[in-house]
Amino acid sequence: MSTVLNLGRLLSDTARLYPEREALVQGSLRRTWREVDDRVNAAVAGLRALGIAKGDRLLVVAANCPALFEHMWVAFKLGAVWVPCNFRLVPREIAYIAENAGARAVFYGSGYEAHVDAARAGAPGVKHVLAFGAPRAGEIGYEALIASNAGAAVGEEPVAYDDPLWLFYTSGTTGRSKGAELTHGQMGYVVTNMLADLMPGLAADDASLVVAPLSHGAGAHVPPQVARGAKTVLLASPKFDPDEVWRLVEQHRITNMFTVPTIVKMLIEHPAADRYDHSSLRHVIYAGAPMYRADQKIALAKLGPVLVQYYGMGEVTGCITYLPPHLHTADDASPLARVGSCGIPRTGMEVAIFDLDGKPRAPGEQGEICVRGLGVFKGYFGNPEANAKSFRDGWFRTGDLGRVDEAGYVYITGRASDMYISGGANVYPREVEEVLLTHPAVSEVAVLGVPDPKWGEAGVAVVVRHRRAAADAADLARFLDDKLARYKHPRRIFFWDEIPKSGYGKVPKYLIRAQLYERGDLREGEAV
Repeated sequence: MSTVLNLGRLLSDTARLYPEREALVQGSLRRTWREVDDRVNAAVAGLRALGIAKGDRLLVVAANCPALFEHMWVAFKLGAVWVPCNFRLVPREIAYIAENAGARAVFYGSGYEAHVDAARAGAPGVKHVLAFGAPRAGEIGYEALIASNAGAAVGEEPVAYDDPLWLFYTSGTTGRSKGAELTHGQMGYVVTNMLADLMPGLAADDASLVVAPLSHGAGAHVPPQVARGAKTVLLASPKFDPDEVWRLVEQHRITNMFTVPTIVKMLIEHPAADRYDHSSLRHVIYAGAPMYRADQKIALAKLGPVLVQYYGMGEVTGCITYLPPHLHTADDASPLARVGSCGIPRTGMEVAIFDLDGKPRAPGEQGEICVRGLGVFKGYFGNPEANAKSFRDGWFRTGDLGRVDEAGYVYITGRASDMYISGGANVYPREVEEVLLTHPAVSEVAVLGVPDPKWGEAGVAVVVRHRRAAADAADLARFLDDKLARYKHPRRIFFWDEIPKSGYGKVPKYLIRAQLYERGDLREGEAV
Protein backbone atom coordinates (compact mmCIF):
# COMPACT_ATOMS: atom_id res chain seq x y z
CA MET A 1 0.00 0.00 0.00
CA SER A 2 1.33 3.43 -0.95
CA THR A 3 0.91 5.68 2.07
CA VAL A 4 0.44 9.44 2.37
CA LEU A 5 0.63 11.92 5.21
CA ASN A 6 -1.82 11.20 8.01
CA LEU A 7 -3.26 14.68 8.56
CA GLY A 8 -2.79 14.22 12.30
CA ARG A 9 0.93 14.65 11.68
CA LEU A 10 0.38 18.39 11.32
CA LEU A 11 -0.37 18.66 15.04
CA SER A 12 2.54 16.41 16.04
CA ASP A 13 5.02 18.44 14.00
CA THR A 14 3.78 21.81 15.26
CA ALA A 15 3.87 20.61 18.88
CA ARG A 16 7.53 19.63 18.44
CA LEU A 17 8.38 22.91 16.74
CA TYR A 18 6.48 25.30 19.04
CA PRO A 19 5.82 23.33 22.28
CA GLU A 20 5.36 26.35 24.56
CA ARG A 21 3.51 28.64 22.17
CA GLU A 22 -0.16 29.25 22.79
CA ALA A 23 -2.30 27.01 20.60
CA LEU A 24 -5.90 27.16 21.79
CA VAL A 25 -7.90 29.73 23.74
CA GLN A 26 -11.48 29.89 25.00
CA GLY A 27 -12.26 32.38 27.74
CA SER A 28 -9.76 31.87 30.56
CA LEU A 29 -8.66 28.47 29.21
CA ARG A 30 -5.33 28.55 27.40
CA ARG A 31 -3.35 25.58 26.14
CA THR A 32 0.03 25.31 24.47
CA TRP A 33 0.78 23.14 21.48
CA ARG A 34 2.52 20.63 23.75
CA GLU A 35 -0.53 20.45 26.01
CA VAL A 36 -2.97 19.99 23.14
CA ASP A 37 -0.82 17.31 21.53
CA ASP A 38 -0.30 15.47 24.83
CA ARG A 39 -4.06 15.43 25.47
CA VAL A 40 -4.76 14.19 21.95
CA ASN A 41 -2.16 11.44 22.29
CA ALA A 42 -3.62 10.35 25.62
CA ALA A 43 -7.12 10.17 24.11
CA VAL A 44 -5.77 8.17 21.15
CA ALA A 45 -4.13 5.67 23.50
CA GLY A 46 -7.31 5.38 25.56
CA LEU A 47 -9.52 4.78 22.53
CA ARG A 48 -7.15 2.18 21.12
CA ALA A 49 -7.41 0.36 24.45
CA LEU A 50 -11.20 0.40 24.02
CA GLY A 51 -10.85 -1.27 20.65
CA ILE A 52 -11.37 1.81 18.48
CA ALA A 53 -9.35 1.31 15.32
CA LYS A 54 -8.63 2.63 11.86
CA GLY A 55 -11.77 3.22 9.82
CA ASP A 56 -14.14 3.37 12.82
CA ARG A 57 -16.56 6.28 12.66
CA LEU A 58 -16.49 8.66 15.62
CA LEU A 59 -19.60 10.83 15.77
CA VAL A 60 -19.50 14.00 17.85
CA VAL A 61 -22.18 16.56 18.71
CA ALA A 62 -21.08 19.61 20.68
CA ALA A 63 -20.91 23.36 20.44
CA ASN A 64 -17.46 24.82 19.76
CA CYS A 65 -15.15 23.96 22.65
CA PRO A 66 -11.54 22.83 23.21
CA ALA A 67 -12.62 19.18 23.38
CA LEU A 68 -14.27 19.41 19.95
CA PHE A 69 -11.09 20.99 18.54
CA GLU A 70 -9.04 18.13 20.02
CA HIS A 71 -11.47 15.46 18.90
CA MET A 72 -10.71 16.23 15.25
CA TRP A 73 -7.05 15.41 15.80
CA VAL A 74 -7.82 12.35 17.90
CA ALA A 75 -9.80 10.90 14.99
CA PHE A 76 -7.13 11.84 12.45
CA LYS A 77 -4.24 10.29 14.37
CA LEU A 78 -6.24 7.11 14.99
CA GLY A 79 -6.93 6.74 11.31
CA ALA A 80 -10.59 6.78 12.35
CA VAL A 81 -13.25 8.83 10.55
CA TRP A 82 -14.39 12.11 12.11
CA VAL A 83 -18.19 12.54 11.94
CA PRO A 84 -19.00 15.99 13.38
CA CYS A 85 -22.66 16.99 13.59
CA ASN A 86 -24.10 20.48 13.53
CA PHE A 87 -25.14 21.11 17.14
CA ARG A 88 -28.31 22.84 15.91
CA LEU A 89 -29.74 19.57 14.59
CA VAL A 90 -32.51 17.90 16.56
CA PRO A 91 -32.12 14.39 18.07
CA ARG A 92 -33.88 12.53 15.24
CA GLU A 93 -31.53 14.12 12.71
CA ILE A 94 -28.49 13.04 14.75
CA ALA A 95 -29.95 9.53 15.00
CA TYR A 96 -30.15 9.27 11.21
CA ILE A 97 -26.54 10.40 10.79
CA ALA A 98 -25.33 7.93 13.43
CA GLU A 99 -27.12 5.07 11.70
CA ASN A 100 -26.11 6.11 8.19
CA ALA A 101 -22.46 6.58 9.13
CA GLY A 102 -22.29 3.32 11.09
CA ALA A 103 -20.93 5.18 14.11
CA ARG A 104 -18.82 3.07 16.50
CA ALA A 105 -18.55 5.72 19.23
CA VAL A 106 -20.44 8.91 20.09
CA PHE A 107 -18.88 11.90 21.83
CA TYR A 108 -20.98 14.77 23.15
CA GLY A 109 -20.98 18.05 25.01
CA SER A 110 -23.24 18.95 27.92
CA GLY A 111 -26.81 19.62 26.87
CA TYR A 112 -26.89 17.04 24.10
CA GLU A 113 -27.93 14.02 26.13
CA ALA A 114 -31.17 13.60 24.16
CA HIS A 115 -29.18 13.58 20.91
CA VAL A 116 -26.95 10.80 22.25
CA ASP A 117 -29.91 8.75 23.41
CA ALA A 118 -31.50 9.06 19.97
CA ALA A 119 -28.22 8.08 18.30
CA ARG A 120 -27.84 4.98 20.46
CA ALA A 121 -31.42 3.95 19.80
CA GLY A 122 -31.09 4.43 16.05
CA ALA A 123 -27.59 3.08 15.52
CA PRO A 124 -26.99 -0.37 17.07
CA GLY A 125 -23.33 -0.24 16.07
CA VAL A 126 -22.55 2.38 18.73
CA LYS A 127 -20.38 0.62 21.34
CA HIS A 128 -19.08 3.53 23.41
CA VAL A 129 -20.38 6.93 24.53
CA LEU A 130 -17.90 9.52 25.78
CA ALA A 131 -18.97 12.70 27.53
CA PHE A 132 -16.96 15.92 27.35
CA GLY A 133 -18.74 16.91 30.58
CA ALA A 134 -19.95 14.72 33.43
CA PRO A 135 -20.65 11.17 32.13
CA ARG A 136 -23.90 9.40 32.88
CA ALA A 137 -24.19 5.75 33.91
CA GLY A 138 -22.57 3.49 31.32
CA GLU A 139 -20.65 6.37 29.69
CA ILE A 140 -16.95 7.24 29.72
CA GLY A 141 -15.65 10.63 30.78
CA TYR A 142 -13.43 12.19 28.09
CA GLU A 143 -11.30 13.94 30.72
CA ALA A 144 -10.96 10.73 32.74
CA LEU A 145 -9.84 8.89 29.61
CA ILE A 146 -7.14 11.50 29.05
CA ALA A 147 -6.04 11.47 32.69
CA SER A 148 -5.71 7.69 32.80
CA ASN A 149 -3.52 7.69 29.68
CA ALA A 150 -1.43 10.79 30.40
CA GLY A 151 2.07 10.63 28.98
CA ALA A 152 1.23 8.03 26.36
CA ALA A 153 3.47 8.12 23.30
CA VAL A 154 1.50 7.31 20.16
CA GLY A 155 2.14 7.49 16.47
CA GLU A 156 -0.15 8.37 13.61
CA GLU A 157 -1.86 5.43 11.92
CA PRO A 158 -0.46 4.79 8.41
CA VAL A 159 -2.98 5.86 5.76
CA ALA A 160 -3.42 5.77 1.99
CA TYR A 161 -4.58 8.63 -0.21
CA ASP A 162 -8.21 7.44 -0.36
CA ASP A 163 -8.53 6.50 3.31
CA PRO A 164 -11.39 8.59 4.70
CA LEU A 165 -10.75 10.93 7.62
CA TRP A 166 -13.99 12.97 7.67
CA LEU A 167 -17.63 12.26 6.85
CA PHE A 168 -19.02 15.69 6.04
CA TYR A 169 -22.81 15.46 6.19
CA THR A 170 -24.57 17.70 3.74
CA SER A 171 -28.31 17.55 2.99
CA GLY A 172 -29.53 16.36 -0.41
CA THR A 173 -32.46 17.54 -2.47
CA THR A 174 -34.36 14.43 -1.41
CA GLY A 175 -34.20 15.58 2.19
CA ARG A 176 -31.90 12.74 3.33
CA SER A 177 -28.46 13.75 4.57
CA LYS A 178 -25.49 12.42 2.61
CA GLY A 179 -22.04 11.78 4.02
CA ALA A 180 -19.34 13.20 1.77
CA GLU A 181 -16.12 11.22 2.27
CA LEU A 182 -13.13 13.52 2.65
CA THR A 183 -9.83 11.64 2.54
CA HIS A 184 -6.34 12.13 3.96
CA GLY A 185 -4.90 12.69 0.49
CA GLN A 186 -7.61 15.12 -0.59
CA MET A 187 -7.44 17.12 2.64
CA GLY A 188 -3.66 17.28 2.46
CA TYR A 189 -4.13 19.08 -0.84
CA VAL A 190 -6.92 21.29 0.53
CA VAL A 191 -4.72 22.46 3.43
CA THR A 192 -1.94 23.37 1.02
CA ASN A 193 -4.41 25.15 -1.26
CA MET A 194 -5.89 27.17 1.62
CA LEU A 195 -2.43 28.30 2.65
CA ALA A 196 -1.69 29.35 -0.92
CA ASP A 197 -4.99 30.98 -1.89
CA LEU A 198 -6.93 32.01 1.21
CA MET A 199 -4.30 32.83 3.84
CA PRO A 200 -0.93 33.41 2.14
CA GLY A 201 1.81 34.25 4.62
CA LEU A 202 0.11 32.52 7.58
CA ALA A 203 2.71 31.97 10.33
CA ALA A 204 3.13 31.10 14.00
CA ASP A 205 2.65 34.73 15.09
CA ASP A 206 -0.85 34.75 13.57
CA ALA A 207 -4.14 34.06 15.32
CA SER A 208 -7.47 32.80 14.00
CA LEU A 209 -10.89 33.55 15.50
CA VAL A 210 -13.56 30.85 15.09
CA VAL A 211 -17.03 32.36 14.72
CA ALA A 212 -18.77 29.46 12.94
CA PRO A 213 -19.37 25.81 13.95
CA LEU A 214 -16.26 23.62 13.78
CA SER A 215 -18.51 20.81 12.57
CA HIS A 216 -18.64 22.28 9.08
CA GLY A 217 -16.76 24.92 7.10
CA ALA A 218 -14.93 26.40 10.09
CA GLY A 219 -13.51 22.97 10.90
CA ALA A 220 -11.82 22.81 7.51
CA HIS A 221 -10.00 26.05 8.37
CA VAL A 222 -8.38 24.53 11.48
CA PRO A 223 -5.73 22.29 9.82
CA PRO A 224 -4.03 25.22 7.99
CA GLN A 225 -3.77 27.12 11.30
CA VAL A 226 -2.29 24.06 13.01
CA ALA A 227 0.11 23.45 10.13
CA ARG A 228 1.62 26.91 10.61
CA GLY A 229 1.35 27.05 14.41
CA ALA A 230 -1.19 29.89 14.39
CA LYS A 231 -3.28 30.19 17.56
CA THR A 232 -7.00 29.35 17.43
CA VAL A 233 -9.38 31.44 19.56
CA LEU A 234 -12.93 30.21 20.26
CA LEU A 235 -15.86 32.40 21.30
CA ALA A 236 -16.95 31.92 24.91
CA SER A 237 -20.39 30.54 23.98
CA PRO A 238 -22.40 29.45 20.92
CA LYS A 239 -24.38 32.69 21.12
CA PHE A 240 -23.01 35.15 18.57
CA ASP A 241 -21.99 38.47 20.16
CA PRO A 242 -20.41 41.10 17.84
CA ASP A 243 -18.96 42.97 20.82
CA GLU A 244 -17.14 39.82 21.96
CA VAL A 245 -15.86 39.20 18.44
CA TRP A 246 -14.32 42.65 18.11
CA ARG A 247 -12.95 42.53 21.67
CA LEU A 248 -11.19 39.24 20.92
CA VAL A 249 -9.86 40.58 17.62
CA GLU A 250 -8.17 43.40 19.53
CA GLN A 251 -7.07 41.30 22.51
CA HIS A 252 -5.47 38.48 20.51
CA ARG A 253 -4.42 40.50 17.46
CA ILE A 254 -6.51 38.25 15.24
CA THR A 255 -5.23 38.05 11.68
CA ASN A 256 -7.82 35.78 10.05
CA MET A 257 -11.34 34.52 10.53
CA PHE A 258 -13.87 32.61 8.45
CA THR A 259 -17.59 33.35 8.38
CA VAL A 260 -20.56 34.00 6.10
CA PRO A 261 -21.73 37.28 4.50
CA THR A 262 -24.60 37.66 6.98
CA ILE A 263 -22.17 37.65 9.91
CA VAL A 264 -19.75 40.02 8.15
CA LYS A 265 -22.66 42.42 7.68
CA MET A 266 -23.65 42.17 11.36
CA LEU A 267 -20.05 42.75 12.44
CA ILE A 268 -19.33 45.80 10.33
CA GLU A 269 -22.65 47.44 11.20
CA HIS A 270 -22.24 46.93 14.95
CA PRO A 271 -20.96 49.91 17.00
CA ALA A 272 -18.23 47.72 18.51
CA ALA A 273 -16.47 47.76 15.14
CA ASP A 274 -15.50 51.36 15.90
CA ARG A 275 -14.60 50.77 19.56
CA TYR A 276 -11.95 48.09 19.08
CA ASP A 277 -8.72 47.97 17.11
CA HIS A 278 -9.03 45.53 14.20
CA SER A 279 -5.97 46.66 12.26
CA SER A 280 -4.37 43.23 12.78
CA LEU A 281 -6.85 41.60 10.37
CA ARG A 282 -5.38 40.46 7.07
CA HIS A 283 -7.90 37.89 5.87
CA VAL A 284 -11.64 38.03 6.57
CA ILE A 285 -12.80 34.98 4.64
CA TYR A 286 -16.45 34.59 3.73
CA ALA A 287 -18.35 31.88 1.89
CA GLY A 288 -21.69 30.11 1.85
CA ALA A 289 -23.49 32.79 -0.16
CA PRO A 290 -22.71 35.83 -2.31
CA MET A 291 -22.27 39.14 -0.50
CA TYR A 292 -24.44 42.04 -1.63
CA ARG A 293 -22.35 44.66 -3.44
CA ALA A 294 -23.41 47.42 -1.02
CA ASP A 295 -22.24 45.30 1.91
CA GLN A 296 -18.91 44.62 0.20
CA LYS A 297 -18.30 48.35 -0.13
CA ILE A 298 -19.14 49.04 3.50
CA ALA A 299 -16.87 46.21 4.65
CA LEU A 300 -13.98 47.42 2.51
CA ALA A 301 -14.39 50.94 3.88
CA LYS A 302 -14.54 49.68 7.46
CA LEU A 303 -11.87 46.97 7.39
CA GLY A 304 -9.64 47.79 4.44
CA PRO A 305 -8.49 45.31 1.76
CA VAL A 306 -8.92 42.14 3.81
CA LEU A 307 -11.94 40.41 2.23
CA VAL A 308 -11.46 36.95 0.73
CA GLN A 309 -14.44 35.23 -0.87
CA TYR A 310 -14.61 31.64 -1.90
CA TYR A 311 -17.22 29.44 -3.52
CA GLY A 312 -17.48 25.77 -2.80
CA MET A 313 -19.38 23.08 -0.94
CA GLY A 314 -18.64 20.30 1.51
CA GLU A 315 -18.04 17.83 -1.29
CA VAL A 316 -15.15 19.97 -2.56
CA THR A 317 -14.26 21.36 0.89
CA GLY A 318 -14.96 24.87 -0.40
CA CYS A 319 -12.23 24.42 -2.99
CA ILE A 320 -13.78 25.72 -6.24
CA THR A 321 -13.14 29.47 -6.70
CA TYR A 322 -11.76 32.37 -4.71
CA LEU A 323 -11.70 36.17 -4.88
CA PRO A 324 -8.59 37.39 -3.00
CA PRO A 325 -8.19 40.86 -1.43
CA HIS A 326 -6.57 42.48 -4.47
CA LEU A 327 -9.59 41.52 -6.59
CA HIS A 328 -12.03 43.07 -4.11
CA THR A 329 -12.54 46.70 -5.00
CA ALA A 330 -15.17 49.28 -4.06
CA ASP A 331 -14.71 50.98 -7.44
CA ASP A 332 -17.22 49.58 -9.92
CA ALA A 333 -15.30 51.20 -12.77
CA SER A 334 -12.01 49.50 -11.87
CA PRO A 335 -10.70 46.96 -14.40
CA LEU A 336 -10.38 44.58 -11.43
CA ALA A 337 -14.05 44.83 -10.55
CA ARG A 338 -16.12 41.80 -11.48
CA VAL A 339 -19.34 42.69 -9.71
CA GLY A 340 -21.28 39.56 -8.81
CA SER A 341 -18.41 37.15 -9.44
CA CYS A 342 -17.36 34.51 -6.93
CA GLY A 343 -13.83 34.65 -8.29
CA ILE A 344 -11.41 32.53 -10.26
CA PRO A 345 -10.63 28.79 -9.99
CA ARG A 346 -8.59 27.82 -6.93
CA THR A 347 -4.98 26.80 -7.58
CA GLY A 348 -4.93 23.29 -8.99
CA MET A 349 -8.68 23.18 -9.60
CA GLU A 350 -10.57 23.35 -12.90
CA VAL A 351 -14.03 24.79 -13.43
CA ALA A 352 -16.17 24.29 -16.52
CA ILE A 353 -19.74 24.98 -17.59
CA PHE A 354 -21.77 22.18 -19.23
CA ASP A 355 -25.28 21.96 -20.60
CA LEU A 356 -27.74 19.27 -19.51
CA ASP A 357 -26.35 16.85 -22.09
CA GLY A 358 -22.80 17.23 -20.79
CA LYS A 359 -21.57 19.43 -23.64
CA PRO A 360 -19.26 22.35 -22.76
CA ARG A 361 -20.69 25.86 -22.93
CA ALA A 362 -18.86 28.81 -24.43
CA PRO A 363 -17.60 31.73 -22.27
CA GLY A 364 -20.55 33.79 -21.09
CA GLU A 365 -23.11 31.02 -21.66
CA GLN A 366 -25.06 29.62 -18.73
CA GLY A 367 -25.00 25.99 -17.70
CA GLU A 368 -24.18 23.76 -14.75
CA ILE A 369 -20.99 24.56 -12.86
CA CYS A 370 -18.75 21.47 -12.77
CA VAL A 371 -15.35 21.01 -11.18
CA ARG A 372 -12.45 18.58 -11.11
CA GLY A 373 -9.14 18.44 -9.29
CA LEU A 374 -7.55 17.12 -6.11
CA GLY A 375 -10.02 19.04 -3.93
CA VAL A 376 -12.97 16.89 -4.99
CA PHE A 377 -14.19 14.37 -2.44
CA LYS A 378 -14.06 10.58 -2.78
CA GLY A 379 -17.84 10.23 -3.06
CA TYR A 380 -20.96 9.85 -0.95
CA PHE A 381 -20.58 7.13 1.67
CA GLY A 382 -22.71 4.10 0.86
CA ASN A 383 -24.73 5.97 -1.76
CA PRO A 384 -23.90 4.76 -5.30
CA GLU A 385 -27.07 6.34 -6.70
CA ALA A 386 -26.05 9.81 -5.52
CA ASN A 387 -22.51 9.24 -6.82
CA ALA A 388 -23.84 8.28 -10.26
CA LYS A 389 -25.84 11.50 -10.41
CA SER A 390 -23.05 13.72 -9.11
CA PHE A 391 -20.16 12.63 -11.34
CA ARG A 392 -19.97 12.67 -15.12
CA ASP A 393 -16.90 12.01 -17.26
CA GLY A 394 -14.58 12.82 -14.35
CA TRP A 395 -16.35 16.05 -13.40
CA PHE A 396 -18.23 16.71 -10.17
CA ARG A 397 -21.59 18.32 -10.88
CA THR A 398 -22.29 21.05 -8.32
CA GLY A 399 -25.99 21.46 -9.12
CA ASP A 400 -25.42 25.23 -9.38
CA LEU A 401 -26.03 27.21 -12.55
CA GLY A 402 -23.53 29.77 -13.71
CA ARG A 403 -21.23 31.12 -16.38
CA VAL A 404 -17.53 31.84 -16.84
CA ASP A 405 -16.32 34.98 -18.61
CA GLU A 406 -13.40 35.25 -21.03
CA ALA A 407 -10.95 35.99 -18.19
CA GLY A 408 -12.02 32.94 -16.18
CA TYR A 409 -14.17 34.65 -13.55
CA VAL A 410 -17.07 32.50 -12.38
CA TYR A 411 -20.60 33.83 -11.80
CA ILE A 412 -23.35 31.87 -10.04
CA THR A 413 -26.64 32.64 -11.75
CA GLY A 414 -29.02 30.23 -10.07
CA ARG A 415 -29.42 26.76 -8.64
CA ALA A 416 -30.32 23.62 -10.45
CA SER A 417 -32.14 22.51 -7.33
CA ASP A 418 -34.50 24.44 -5.10
CA MET A 419 -31.93 24.63 -2.31
CA TYR A 420 -31.52 28.09 -0.81
CA ILE A 421 -28.89 29.58 1.49
CA SER A 422 -30.04 31.42 4.61
CA GLY A 423 -27.36 33.01 6.76
CA GLY A 424 -24.74 30.79 5.12
CA ALA A 425 -26.64 27.56 5.87
CA ASN A 426 -28.00 25.35 3.10
CA VAL A 427 -31.71 24.61 3.39
CA TYR A 428 -33.38 22.01 1.21
CA PRO A 429 -37.14 22.65 0.81
CA ARG A 430 -38.01 19.01 0.16
CA GLU A 431 -36.85 18.06 3.67
CA VAL A 432 -39.03 20.75 5.26
CA GLU A 433 -42.00 19.94 3.03
CA GLU A 434 -41.88 16.27 3.94
CA VAL A 435 -42.07 17.09 7.65
CA LEU A 436 -44.88 19.62 7.24
CA LEU A 437 -46.89 17.12 5.23
CA THR A 438 -47.00 14.83 8.26
CA HIS A 439 -49.11 17.43 10.10
CA PRO A 440 -52.77 16.33 9.96
CA ALA A 441 -53.96 19.77 8.86
CA VAL A 442 -51.55 20.10 5.88
CA SER A 443 -52.81 18.94 2.49
CA GLU A 444 -50.19 20.53 0.25
CA VAL A 445 -47.12 22.61 0.91
CA ALA A 446 -44.40 24.38 -1.03
CA VAL A 447 -41.28 25.76 0.69
CA LEU A 448 -38.93 28.13 -1.08
CA GLY A 449 -36.28 30.72 -0.45
CA VAL A 450 -36.90 34.40 -1.14
CA PRO A 451 -34.52 37.39 -0.93
CA ASP A 452 -34.03 38.81 2.55
CA PRO A 453 -31.84 41.86 3.33
CA LYS A 454 -30.47 40.34 6.57
CA TRP A 455 -30.08 36.62 5.83
CA GLY A 456 -29.48 36.74 2.08
CA GLU A 457 -32.40 34.38 1.64
CA ALA A 458 -35.14 33.27 4.00
CA GLY A 459 -37.58 30.40 3.81
CA VAL A 460 -41.32 30.80 3.38
CA ALA A 461 -43.98 28.11 3.18
CA VAL A 462 -47.24 28.16 1.26
CA VAL A 463 -49.73 25.71 2.74
CA VAL A 464 -53.07 24.35 1.59
CA ARG A 465 -55.03 23.03 4.58
CA HIS A 466 -57.29 20.05 4.62
CA ARG A 467 -60.91 21.07 4.62
CA ARG A 468 -62.16 22.28 7.99
CA ALA A 469 -58.63 22.15 9.43
CA ALA A 470 -58.05 24.97 11.90
CA ALA A 471 -54.23 24.97 12.19
CA ASP A 472 -52.52 28.36 11.93
CA ALA A 473 -48.92 29.44 11.36
CA ALA A 474 -48.08 29.23 15.07
CA ASP A 475 -49.37 25.65 15.23
CA LEU A 476 -47.16 24.59 12.32
CA ALA A 477 -44.13 26.40 13.75
CA ARG A 478 -44.54 24.52 17.04
CA PHE A 479 -44.95 21.28 15.11
CA LEU A 480 -41.50 21.76 13.55
CA ASP A 481 -39.73 22.56 16.83
CA ASP A 482 -38.51 19.04 17.67
CA LYS A 483 -38.34 17.78 14.09
CA LEU A 484 -36.01 20.16 12.29
CA ALA A 485 -33.12 22.43 13.23
CA ARG A 486 -34.30 26.00 13.79
CA TYR A 487 -32.45 27.44 10.78
CA LYS A 488 -34.52 25.19 8.49
CA HIS A 489 -37.85 26.55 9.72
CA PRO A 490 -39.76 28.83 7.31
CA ARG A 491 -39.80 32.39 8.61
CA ARG A 492 -43.29 32.99 7.24
CA ILE A 493 -46.16 30.58 6.57
CA PHE A 494 -48.98 31.56 4.20
CA PHE A 495 -52.26 29.75 3.66
CA TRP A 496 -53.64 29.58 0.12
CA ASP A 497 -56.70 27.83 -1.27
CA GLU A 498 -54.54 26.10 -3.87
CA ILE A 499 -50.96 25.89 -5.05
CA PRO A 500 -50.42 26.58 -8.77
CA LYS A 501 -49.23 23.63 -10.85
CA SER A 502 -47.92 23.12 -14.35
CA GLY A 503 -49.65 21.03 -16.99
CA TYR A 504 -47.56 18.08 -15.84
CA GLY A 505 -48.80 18.41 -12.27
CA LYS A 506 -45.49 19.85 -11.05
CA VAL A 507 -45.23 22.78 -8.66
CA PRO A 508 -43.24 25.60 -10.34
CA LYS A 509 -41.56 27.41 -7.45
CA TYR A 510 -40.78 30.44 -9.60
CA LEU A 511 -44.51 30.95 -10.14
CA ILE A 512 -45.24 30.66 -6.42
CA ARG A 513 -42.47 33.15 -5.72
CA ALA A 514 -43.95 35.61 -8.20
CA GLN A 515 -47.44 35.24 -6.76
CA LEU A 516 -46.22 35.88 -3.22
CA TYR A 517 -45.26 39.38 -4.33
CA GLU A 518 -48.21 39.91 -6.67
CA ARG A 519 -50.67 39.06 -3.88
CA GLY A 520 -48.90 41.37 -1.46
CA ASP A 521 -47.90 38.58 0.93
CA LEU A 522 -44.30 39.77 0.50
CA ARG A 523 -42.86 43.12 -0.51
CA GLU A 524 -39.69 43.65 -2.52
CA GLY A 525 -36.72 44.74 -0.41
CA GLU A 526 -38.42 44.13 2.93
CA ALA A 527 -37.37 41.57 5.50
CA VAL A 528 -39.30 38.32 5.47
